Amino acid sequence: MSIESILSIFLGVGLAASVGFRVFVPLFVLSLAAHFQVWELNESWLWIGSLPAVIVLGVATIVEILAYYVPFIDNLLDTIAVPLAAIAGTAIMVSTAIDLSPVFTWALAIIAGGGTAAVIAGTTSATRLASTSTTAGFANPIVSTLETGTSILLAIISIFLPILAIVLVFIIGFIIFKIYRKFKPLKP
Repeated sequence: MSIESILSIFLGVGLAASVGFRVFVPLFVLSLAAHFQVWELNESWLWIGSLPAVIVLGVATIVEILAYYVPFIDNLLDTIAVPLAAIAGTAIMVSTAIDLSPVFTWALAIIAGGGTAAVIAGTTSATRLASTSTTAGFANPIVSTLETGTSILLAIISIFLPILAIVLVFIIGFIIFKIYRKFKPLKP
């Protein structure tokens, strides 16, 4: 396996983790990176770097970010975020994987891409639910801003520093695990 293949995996996992916070932000960042030839995509996914894709993903990103600031809509989006994140995380992983066999690419995409995105999306949905129930939704804009900022930052780091991105994904995973263990009900 070449260094380019390893970096493409790190990029895919980093962007998939970013998808867990906002579905369209990393897709838009990847689209921009491909459009400006900052990052090379899998041959069958070159369309992501096209100008129409950049525009559509840019508009979708803005709509998604703004929608999370509208009460009720943010909770509605959370109900569909996990399956959408899993699909987008899988797609991102497939699009960034280079020089890998199709079987390995798809297995990695489903497990690492879709799995990472779904776990993080599930955690952010639970965070918003806790925010809504404990603050009557008044803290939700703060939570939304933090999630959007994390998604943007992680997506940009993934494009330019994929090794740092994979380290951050492991740190985020560790934090999620610690939070899960803290709130996991004790067995009698």
